[in-house]
Amino acid sequence: MLRVGIVDDHQIVRAGFKEMLGDAVQLRIVFEAGSGEEALSALREQECDVMLLDLSLPGQSGMDVLRIVRQRFPDVSVLVLSGFPEERYALSMIRNGAGGYICKDCERDELIKAIQTVAAKRRYVSAKTAELLAEEMLGGGVSSPHESLSEREMQVFLRLAKGESVSDIADTLNLSVKTISTYRTRLLEKLELASNAELAAYAVRNGLLME
Repeated sequence: MLRVGIVDDHQIVRAGFKEMLGDAVQLRIVFEAGSGEEALSALREQECDVMLLDLSLPGQSGMDVLRIVRQRFPDVSVLVLSGFPEERYALSMIRNGAGGYICKDCERDELIKAIQTVAAKRRYVSAKTAELLAEEMLGGGVSSPHESLSEREMQVFLRLAKGESVSDIADTLNLSVKTISTYRTRLLEKLELASNAELAAYAVRNGLLME
């Protein structure tokens, strides 16, 4: 019996997936959470094999939660269940430790297969993600500049793009203001941009802002 946690800030979405998985005899929903903080609290109290994780969460983002789960709960496999299409975040999330990435409009059988795959400590790669990986390996795809960002750079980038100050980001990520400023400088160089406003515009153009 696989123990599954569902993390999404919309109660109706959690209820939908809970109902979708309710009659799967090999799965048991052990908790649901509406924020990253709630999810991490639940993991401290409840054993879990697979966590279904939305990227767009209040407070700590899904990317923040993934990083913490990898560090503190290494036995928990994370399956990113997102409203964003694969080309936006799939490769980045898998590179940074997610067991797989699947869109919320997936079919029930695909979701169950993905949960079973990541629970077995294997990567679940959808057909679209496999296509993106193949294009990357063969050099056939045109990579966007943000795809080369590290996990931490992506965290800082998205927060800057949403208008958060350097000091607020430093507090949230438990880093120094100097370190965040260094990340900001590096981001502007890598993305060939000149200001926070241009970072925000880039994020909007590429559909990267998480509401």
